[in-house]
Amino acid sequence: MATAKDARDWAREHLRGIGDSLYTPFSGRDGDDIDWDAYRALVRYCVGELSHSLLWCTSGIAEFWSLTIDERKRLLEIAIEEGRAANPDVVVQACTAATAAKDCLELTRHAQEAGADIVYIQTPMMEAHGGQGVLDFFRYVAERTDIALGMFNSPSSGYVLTPAESARIYDEIPAVCATKEGAFRPMASRMLHELAPRLAVWECDKTVYRAGWLRDGIVCPAQLGTAGYLFETPQRRVFSEYWELIVTDRLVEAMDFARESGLDQFDLDMGSWFTCYPGRPDYFTHWGGAFKYAASVLGLPIGSYPHSRPPQAQLPAEAKTQIAAAYKRFGLVDA
Repeated sequence: MATAKDARDWAREHLRGIGDSLYTPFSGRDGDDIDWDAYRALVRYCVGELSHSLLWCTSGIAEFWSLTIDERKRLLEIAIEEGRAANPDVVVQACTAATAAKDCLELTRHAQEAGADIVYIQTPMMEAHGGQGVLDFFRYVAERTDIALGMFNSPSSGYVLTPAESARIYDEIPAVCATKEGAFRPMASRMLHELAPRLAVWECDKTVYRAGWLRDGIVCPAQLGTAGYLFETPQRRVFSEYWELIVTDRLVEAMDFARESGLDQFDLDMGSWFTCYPGRPDYFTHWGGAFKYAASVLGLPIGSYPHSRPPQAQLPAEAKTQIAAAYKRFGLVDA
C-alpha cells in the first residue's frame, strides 16, 4: 500500500499492466444477495489464470451505487484475499465513490486498513459545486486518511472536471497521484499532462496509446479500469499480446495485430451496450447486466440473478444476441 507521502513515486512505478474492473455477481430474489463464491472465482480467474496485474474494485461495472457499504467492504476484502493469494504483487485499486463525503471517508479508511494499494474517488454524483466542490470533497477525505488517492473523471457523474480543475486538485492534495480519465476527450488529457506532468494519467480513449502517448509520457503504462477479462481467454490471450506490443512501443505491429486478430472488429461487433442504455442514449452508463452477460458467454460465473439491481434496466434480447454473435465471430467461443 502506498501512503499519501509516497503516493506519487509509487504510482509511477506500480501502475502498469492490465487492470480488471470486477462485476458483482448477484443472487437471491431480485438480486438482493451476492454470490460470494462466484466473485472469488472471478478474482482468481483474472489474477491467476489470465495473470492480469491490477484489480479495480467496487466501481462502475460493480454497480457501486446499488451496493450497501458493508457489501462494498466485503467485496474489497475478498478481492484482496483472493488476488494476493494468486499473486502477492497484484495491485488492488478500490473505488470509494459515494454521494456523502462521510461515506466515502468510511470506505477509504476501510480500504487503507484492509490493504488496498490505492483509492479512486469518482467526481461526486450529486450537487458537486464545480471544481471547488470536488476539491473540497477530496480534501475532506485526504486530511483524514493516509493512502494514495486517484481521481475518477467520468461523465456518469454528471460533472466532468476540466484539466485546470484536475491539476488544481493534484497541486493541493499531495496524496493524489493518478487519474482515470473516462470522458473520452483525449485533448483534455494532453492538456492535463502539461499542467501536471507527474500525474499518472489513464485515458479511456484507447487510440491515444497507438498514437505514441505512452512513449511521450502523457499516459501511464496501465489499463486501470478496463474489463480486460472480457477480451481474451487463457487459451487465447489476444488482449495481453496486443498490450505487450503497445508497452514495448511496437505500435505498427500493435495496429496490425489488432486488425488481423479481430480485436478491432470485436469492438465494433459488440456495439455500445456496455456504456449506453437506448432509453437514454445521451448518457454514459456502466450497464452491469451487459458486462455480466458477456462474462456468461465466456463461461464465467455471474450468480443466479443475472441482471443489475435497480436503478438499471434489464438487458434486452437484442443486446444478448449481438454480444453472443460478436464473441463467436471473434473466436473466443465456439460458433
